[in-house]
Amino acid sequence: MRSLILVAAVFLASSVEMVEALTIVLAAGTSRGWRSAFEGTAVAMGVLAVLVIGVGPALVTYVPISSLRLVIGALLLIFGLQWLRKAILRSSGLKAMHNEDEIFAREVRKLSSIPKNSKGRDSTGFAVAFKGVFLEGLEVVIIVLTLGATNHDLGLAAVSALAAVVVVAIVGALVSKQLSKVPENAMKMGVGIMLVSFGSFWSGEGLGVRWPASDASILVLILLYACLALVMIKLLQFQYRRAALSEGAA
Repeated sequence: MRSLILVAAVFLASSVEMVEALTIVLAAGTSRGWRSAFEGTAVAMGVLAVLVIGVGPALVTYVPISSLRLVIGALLLIFGLQWLRKAILRSSGLKAMHNEDEIFAREVRKLSSIPKNSKGRDSTGFAVAFKGVFLEGLEVVIIVLTLGATNHDLGLAAVSALAAVVVVAIVGALVSKQLSKVPENAMKMGVGIMLVSFGSFWSGEGLGVRWPASDASILVLILLYACLALVMIKLLQFQYRRAALSEGAA
């Protein structure tokens, strides 16, 4: 059960980050040339793979499991709460939805205004693609390392992330610019809930807490945090409507 939830969390988190990276790569390829964009993407993916291979086994082999779960549990709580906060604010209408089509158009306009090299690799396109994939992928690497190392199944976490990269790349090639149709906020909500649940579970284990239902407690935590998120959304929507009515009456 823990492995199934791990696969779902890593896959969803990787999908969200790769959609954002794909937007940048498509913008770089469209405005600067596909060769440089693909080269920048490939180099960034290579660096990220080296990080996973270099750091992951050391975490599993040399760090005591109780300390690992406590530290990683705290990190997952931080990551999860950040994702959950943004998703709740967007769902309640207090923060604008993430629009990939708008971001794509803005990136294309910005990159198109920079003069191109007449020959060879376009350094701007390479740098933009590399930076976009590396920065978005770095968060995926952290999630893969934390979930995989703590669960002592780094390979499964890495395969889940790779599967997400492949799926997003195929879908991106098919739908091209229609990235805004991806339900990114719902995915971020789900990932945030999963990360907070894993973080709570492993922080508790690291502190010596004995969960009453063992691994099944993760499902209980997911349900609990999902209910809390829904309550928060409803409360924020109510406060937002009440504030709007007060302004209208004034």
